[in-house]
Amino acid sequence: MNFLKNILASIIGVMIAIGIFFFLLIVFISLAGSGMESKISVKDNSILVLNFEEKVNDFAQKVIIEDFDFDDQDYNGLNLIIKAIQYAKTDDKIKGISIKSAEGIQGYAQLKELRDAVADFKNSGKFIYSFNQQDMISQRDYYLQSVADSIFIGVTSQIMLQGLGANVNYYKDFQEKIGIKMEVFRHGKYKSAVEPYLDNKMSDANREQITERLLSIWNNYTETIQKSRNISKEKLNQIADSLGGRTPKLALQNKLIDGVRYRDQYEKLLCKSTKTDKVKDLNFISIEKYTEAVAQKLKNEKKKDQRIAVIYAEGTIVSGKSDSNVVGDETIIEALREAREEEKVKAIILRINSPGGSALASELIHREIELTKKEKPVYVSMSNLAASGGYYIACNANRIFADAETITGSIGVFMTIPNVAALSEKIGITNEQVGTNRYSTGIYRGYNIEEVTSPEVTKLITEGIEEFYNTFVQRVAEGRKMSPEAVNEIAQGRVWTGTDALKNGLIDEIGSLQDVLSYVAKEHNIKEYSTNVYPVFKLNFKELLKKKSPFSINTEEIISNEIGKEAYKTLKKIQQMGQIEGLQARLPYDIEIK
Repeated sequence: MNFLKNILASIIGVMIAIGIFFFLLIVFISLAGSGMESKISVKDNSILVLNFEEKVNDFAQKVIIEDFDFDDQDYNGLNLIIKAIQYAKTDDKIKGISIKSAEGIQGYAQLKELRDAVADFKNSGKFIYSFNQQDMISQRDYYLQSVADSIFIGVTSQIMLQGLGANVNYYKDFQEKIGIKMEVFRHGKYKSAVEPYLDNKMSDANREQITERLLSIWNNYTETIQKSRNISKEKLNQIADSLGGRTPKLALQNKLIDGVRYRDQYEKLLCKSTKTDKVKDLNFISIEKYTEAVAQKLKNEKKKDQRIAVIYAEGTIVSGKSDSNVVGDETIIEALREAREEEKVKAIILRINSPGGSALASELIHREIELTKKEKPVYVSMSNLAASGGYYIACNANRIFADAETITGSIGVFMTIPNVAALSEKIGITNEQVGTNRYSTGIYRGYNIEEVTSPEVTKLITEGIEEFYNTFVQRVAEGRKMSPEAVNEIAQGRVWTGTDALKNGLIDEIGSLQDVLSYVAKEHNIKEYSTNVYPVFKLNFKELLKKKSPFSINTEEIISNEIGKEAYKTLKKIQQMGQIEGLQARLPYDIEIK
């Protein structure tokens, strides 16, 4: 009897504890919503530190908790970071910038926009120095560092200026060994998202487009360094071929840097530049903290009567809602409707950073843009990627801007179906289907290898692919005012850089998001404006608890730690491709250029 009483008492105690926990959580959220926000103080004579080690997204997401007067703002977005650097230009408390790393910036298009903002900061007359004493300083790091007045590295540091390269893995033999074969259906000789499943080596067409892409980006890279460091492009290529930054001595001889320093020596330079007597009195503020401080300061400023809406589409395009990794058609359509119904919004900019994804979702977003254009102009700003489905949702905009380094085009379509027949036979699995009609259990069953490769099934799937490809070409032709024949010449799944896309008519102008904002303001005679940023993510209290619960498990983090970040990237790509039902309009390959 006492045992049962103890059990009951324990259960009641746990329930009371949980109740108190939820009560305190609700009180905390309510107080936070009432304005208990920690204010970040920027000290006089501060140095702004640019050290991007964590991934930086295109925009900083904002989450509203619907059941409370509360919102949660992320500050690690390129949009807020650039705004903070612009603000620092006239902020008397910021005396200069110290640059370290740019590894968290995801691509060269984003990196260029960030670098341009830092270059503009120079016009203030404030100093910009760079110091990095890591063993390996990447080309990405050096690209940002090169904007500095002076560049310093550590006594054992190496600048890995070696040219751009790309690696692609192929899985044909791997599939045969494990008994799973990807059955591939595609249109476009360059549509090589599926090529790794079909062969063990790179096709000539794929090698051609990757080479041209690398050369285009490398040309822009060396031109930028040439202007900042006064080193000719020919000399930079010689340095890359000989690894002329592999020691501090060589880096100094080749004028890649201005000096070799220990940390204490660099800090003495900062003391001199800020007129600070002692190193311990130097005031450093990270870009993360400063971005938050600026956002807090500007949050309470009255918005202008005229607005420009900026809608961010970042990630793989899918059906449904957006989150931090995917672009949901429902979310983007809702944002377009909100922006066009808001009277103060005079124009809309769709900022795209996407490799594409679901063909259906891309078509639905395209349709909503067409409806929106009847009421308000829609412009496109391309970030690192606006390829395949990412280009599909861009092609009918009033005007398209891209960075020179943007990857775009990839006008093509494919479908992959996993054939597990061989694996099933190996491990003793058989499958039986029962249905009322020929395709009751699906057009493809996966276990019958004869049916997989049958002319009948191939014909049915190919017809769907051809029809969507023709629709894709027609959408581009209508949006870009080109003939379908002209579009087909530059389509076939081929990938282009922003520089090449301008030449062949896929975009209208090379420019950053800031350039698009300036163009829109001038075009529509908007003297002063504020921006309305979409999407704003909304959670109810139940969803919040699910995300914030101490008992919830971050499976992504666990898997990433177990198998490694690079392997996890590949796993995520396969998972996302598998989640998209039907046809896919997606970038031909995922390649990280370093």
